[in-house]
Amino acid sequence: MASVRADGRVERGNQTRQLILGRAVQIASVEGLEGLSLGRLATELGLSKSGVFALFGSKEGLQLATVRGAVAVFVDHVLRPARSVPPGLGRVWAMCEAWIAYSRERVFRGGCFFYAATAEFDARSGRVHDALASAQTGWVTFVEETIEEARAAGELAGDTDVCQLAFEVIALLELSNAESVLQNNNLGYDKAARAILSRLRSAATGPGLLPPPR
Repeated sequence: MASVRADGRVERGNQTRQLILGRAVQIASVEGLEGLSLGRLATELGLSKSGVFALFGSKEGLQLATVRGAVAVFVDHVLRPARSVPPGLGRVWAMCEAWIAYSRERVFRGGCFFYAATAEFDARSGRVHDALASAQTGWVTFVEETIEEARAAGELAGDTDVCQLAFEVIALLELSNAESVLQNNNLGYDKAARAILSRLRSAATGPGLLPPPR
């Protein structure tokens, strides 16, 4: 019986934690990670401040958990859809389309969570900075590996500079997000898609490996 009660408390604690993080990632995407506070989240969600504190321990603990929560959302909306496509240029393009949809559809209210949070913490030091740096490294590595798979499959020229191409793709995606959020329009996404397709097409080994020009 005691085990059943303990399991119930753990489950309720997990549900409360997910509820808090769901609100936290949205606030942080608009107002930054510094805009988070245990008291604010407790008030907005009708929870006790002591209960929220017990789950996260400190503002930094909340910020770190928020970054991890945002990573999980990003994986669901960008990485998993890309991985569902066989390796090659089709997967590279699916990755780009998934990223554009993630930003355009405002999965996070403020656009790309990591674009905003990285700008907030890039010149700082500490655990939150390190968590964001790790998340960015993971994304860059995924893009490079996805492009390398296409090169290894013979769909990109053998002399393709994978790291350079990944850098260019990420830069175009991030600029489209920045322009959309700042100007409150979607024009940048089409421009980024055209530029990425053009860049990929210039390195592709066959014209039919990518969608036609937009």
